[in-house]
Amino acid sequence: MGLKDLRKKKWFSIATNLYVVVLTAFVIWMVFFDTNSLLIHRELQKQINDLEKQKEFLQSEIEKDRKTLEKLSDPQELEKFAREKYYLKKKDEEIYLIEYEDSLKNKEDDQ
Repeated sequence: MGLKDLRKKKWFSIATNLYVVVLTAFVIWMVFFDTNSLLIHRELQKQINDLEKQKEFLQSEIEKDRKTLEKLSDPQELEKFAREKYYLKKKDEEIYLIEYEDSLKNKEDDQ
């Protein structure tokens, strides 16, 4: 099979067409080498998705904090929160902390 026989093949004439060669080179350049290549677009889209998930999480945290603040605007709820969280007391009271073994394990896990 010589060069003359190869030139007579239909796929060879299509593959050596100037337009096909230029188009192939352009596609390869755009997919792999360009600063706006498809690979970079994939990475950026992944970062966008991660940031959107983080945004949703932070918005839910803000909503929980907003509910907590609304709840703490009531003086009785504020007193209850201060007693439970920071072990505050009135002058004539005594506080006894009762901890069970399983609650101690949970506190160690939190730290």
